[in-house]
Amino acid sequence: MANELPSSRRTLIASRLSAGEPVNSTALASEFAVSEDAIRRDLRALDAAGICRRVYGGAVPLTTGGAPIAVRLSAGLIEKRALARAALPLIPNGSFVFLDNGSTNVMAAEVLPDDADLAIGTNSIEAAATLAVRHSLPMVFVGGGVDLAIGGCVDGTAIEAVSRLNIDLCLLGACTLSAQSGVSAFDASDAAFKRALIARSRCTIVLVSNEKLGGRAPHQVAEIDGIDHVVVSHDAPEAEIAELEIAGAHVLRAEPPQAG
Repeated sequence: MANELPSSRRTLIASRLSAGEPVNSTALASEFAVSEDAIRRDLRALDAAGICRRVYGGAVPLTTGGAPIAVRLSAGLIEKRALARAALPLIPNGSFVFLDNGSTNVMAAEVLPDDADLAIGTNSIEAAATLAVRHSLPMVFVGGGVDLAIGGCVDGTAIEAVSRLNIDLCLLGACTLSAQSGVSAFDASDAAFKRALIARSRCTIVLVSNEKLGGRAPHQVAEIDGIDHVVVSHDAPEAEIAELEIAGAHVLRAEPPQAG
């Protein structure tokens, strides 16, 4: 495929991304016999067109899970609120609870009870803003460089900060979850932060909406048996749930969602 015109090359790359395939800059440069700078220009153009999200070394498809937080916050709110409410019985009174980045965890920041003597930690800008408005739950914000697409802090500073915490329970964000690949993330820094968060948490819970079930992202965070509880939607596919349970997951199904 040497000497492909840029528009033709971008069309081919876009078709792979649209099919759900992540792409690697070095491999594409070799395949098309062009410089990595040329590929990076292609990926910048495709990112600007809303076809993908650039990550270190390449790009990932702009699926719901890989979309910027502003997009994810506006999608599936009723389902996500139901997932957050389903997790409440798993949270003991008096716990230090950490809310990882993720639009479903922002819903958890809305529904956590005021009277359970909870303290909250988070690296999520939106979750922190939600908790700040409530004025009722003491909060620790884990800072660092803010990744606007992810919606919070996942860099080395954030990992160092979370490594000093003793967390009773974390609600871990997940880009995808499957019995075969475990919990995965689209961004390498996000995955590294999540691994550090699991290491500092006595209990880890993942709230997973239907579009994330059975998927696979480039960076593995944990095997299924490394997660204590998986909360799924009321209408999650039975086959997916069966595979998760065979792999060692304790699966809790949410109640049918209610508006409001």
